[in-house]
Amino acid sequence: MHDRIKLPLIFDVQRLHADLDCLRTYQWLDHFVTRNYEGEWSVIILRGPATATHPVTMMYSDPMCTEFADMPILKSTHYFSEVLQTFCCPIEAVRLMKLSAGSRIKEHRDFDLDVECGSARLHIPIRTNDGVDFRLNGTRVILQEGECWYLRLSDPHSVYNQGSTDRVHLVIDVRTNEWLRTLLLN
Repeated sequence: MHDRIKLPLIFDVQRLHADLDCLRTYQWLDHFVTRNYEGEWSVIILRGPATATHPVTMMYSDPMCTEFADMPILKSTHYFSEVLQTFCCPIEAVRLMKLSAGSRIKEHRDFDLDVECGSARLHIPIRTNDGVDFRLNGTRVILQEGECWYLRLSDPHSVYNQGSTDRVHLVIDVRTNEWLRTLLLN
């Protein structure tokens, strides 16, 4: 299996922007693993562990968690909800992740995030710019707004937003099933 696969799914960029704009008044939470970044890397949680009540446990991708629930904020984002219905596999955590202009995510690995281990992280860029340098296994991956990507993030990866605007992705953690395997192999 390749370390990066652009899926044959394209989402409406204007509708993605509109849903993101609807959340303008919501507070972004600083990512809790501060050693992995410099600058501002923040999250809005749309779906998380069903029993979590603290923001850190809500955004943490716990590989032992088996029950997930939509957060109330998801109801105010009609298109994000529609996007999620596209995926015919179990959806676990869903977050908006923002890397502010000039910020950097240092090289790291998310050890449980690959199809071979039974889970995958999918990225849908909502806002990005030409200055975003996303590296996976040392090679740049260019992700365009509205595309959907599987990235094997158990491999070394980093991001540097050298642009003048924030980068925002809809990040979807899913369980691997036959539908997803078929999509990844085509």
